[in-house]
Amino acid sequence: MAACPAVATLTTMTQRVLTGITTTGTLHLGNYVGAIRPAIAASRESGVESFYFMADYHALIKCDDPARVARSRLEITATWIAAGLDPERTFIYRQSDIPEIPELTWLLTCVTAKGQMNRAHAYKASVDANLAAGEDADAGISMGLFSYPILMAADILMFNAQRVPVGKDQVQHIEMARDLAQRFNHLFCTPGEELFVLPEAEVEAEMELLPGLDGRKMSKSYDNSIPLFQGGAKALKEAIARIVTDSRLPGEPKEPEGQALVTIFDAFATPEQRAAFRAELRAGLAWGEAKQRLFDQIEGQIGPMRAKYEALMANPAELEAILQRGAVKARAIAGPLLARAREAVGLRSFAAPLEQGVSARKDKAAVPLFKQYREADGKFYFKLNAADGGPLLQSEAFESGRDAGQWVARLKTEGAAALAGAPVRKLAEEAVIAEALAALASA
Repeated sequence: MAACPAVATLTTMTQRVLTGITTTGTLHLGNYVGAIRPAIAASRESGVESFYFMADYHALIKCDDPARVARSRLEITATWIAAGLDPERTFIYRQSDIPEIPELTWLLTCVTAKGQMNRAHAYKASVDANLAAGEDADAGISMGLFSYPILMAADILMFNAQRVPVGKDQVQHIEMARDLAQRFNHLFCTPGEELFVLPEAEVEAEMELLPGLDGRKMSKSYDNSIPLFQGGAKALKEAIARIVTDSRLPGEPKEPEGQALVTIFDAFATPEQRAAFRAELRAGLAWGEAKQRLFDQIEGQIGPMRAKYEALMANPAELEAILQRGAVKARAIAGPLLARAREAVGLRSFAAPLEQGVSARKDKAAVPLFKQYREADGKFYFKLNAADGGPLLQSEAFESGRDAGQWVARLKTEGAAALAGAPVRKLAEEAVIAEALAALASA
């Protein structure tokens, strides 16, 4: 088995936090609350290395307008800096400036089961939409869309990020990145010398998805978003005025819970301000006045950022210099890690003794794999995947990781005999599951 230099010093000395935004449009309040603000807050923690990137390769999957992609890259970079990112303390770069990322994507692609990609949410949603429209299941679906979770995994694993702030709808992709990291480590690294650490999704509990003007998730595709900087204070105020509320008149008590306006207010308010706002609504505060309060609350925080954003947008050369310095810093990490990954899979220099790359690695058949994880609901789970990555067992929720681990240990030792009382759903024939458990016992 090839040796993969361990990353234990990273995990014990510092934490890496990574996030990116796809460069396909102008940012809105939902992007700020769900991704930018928590990521910048994380960058200010002690013992943290923070990585921020413009996901411009991802943009090509969904946008074929070069001018739009180019403009978005500029706007998003300016937004990060205006919102408080310190380029000297953090890593900020364009995905396309790190050539190691697409090469790692290919290495990961070669160990990814197609069945796993078939279950990706974005692909399944596109297939369902095609079938509902009476089209071929894969009509209009590119390989970029099909396999983009692998590119996302490479973004994360390239820098061995332990924490990845994401919206609730992206948690599945972090799980896929964990699967691919485990798969690569299992195939190409000796135990205890894993190349990749396993990332964790970090979902802000209270503000997972900010609602838009109509109460649905704020999204440009729904045409219900509130601009962050674009259009200035005037555009912000006009958007807030269009937030859908109920028909209760001024003076009538209003129930704040479930109102998009109140949820958006919460995202920019302290607990005390939230409580006071709710009390005023229940006392009869008019919706028009409530919208003015919301505008004042948001403008007080993003107004100063907007001024800095406009200054940066007027000086793109300054932003280019920041990104070039960021790419140099990022590649200083990416280059050595990719070299170790190439070495692990056998893409070695001919100058190296062949016995280090051939005879020292004992051929080992792929075996099924248990994996434990924690979901956004705070509960613990485990699942058993076949050697090809296909799902065999999925556990119910556990209150603690220890409880989940005890069941994993029992299934490993007792095999199929433990299935009868196990809190699991069988996702394959029982004979196939029994065979997999037997393979684990003998591995």
